[in-house]
Amino acid sequence: MKIQMEKGSLIISNDVFTQIAGAVAMSCFGVKGMAVRSKTDGLVHLLRRESMSKGVKVTANEDGSVTIDLHIIVDSGVNIAAISSSITKEVAYKVTEVTGVSVASVEIYIDSISFS
Repeated sequence: MKIQMEKGSLIISNDVFTQIAGAVAMSCFGVKGMAVRSKTDGLVHLLRRESMSKGVKVTANEDGSVTIDLHIIVDSGVNIAAISSSITKEVAYKVTEVTGVSVASVEIYIDSISFS
């Protein structure tokens, strides 16, 4: 993403957005981890911390904002609506605070529930 500044421009890579969004989502109560669906067997897999960005997709919008998609696995027994609302607010706030780029939306995809 390219941001025009007073004395030049700033380029922030998608990796920065995915790392911030993934880390914030993982820190929210009730989130077991980031998820990715295997293309070979179709099963959902829990991602390790070092590859959690695979569960995050960031899209730059024409108006200079970003849209963030998060694929997560939640703990059983938690209120999914409350978790989704919390993650949405936290991710949007932190991404905007760190990068200065506004977040148009955060889409939460709950791919699995962990019973362990």
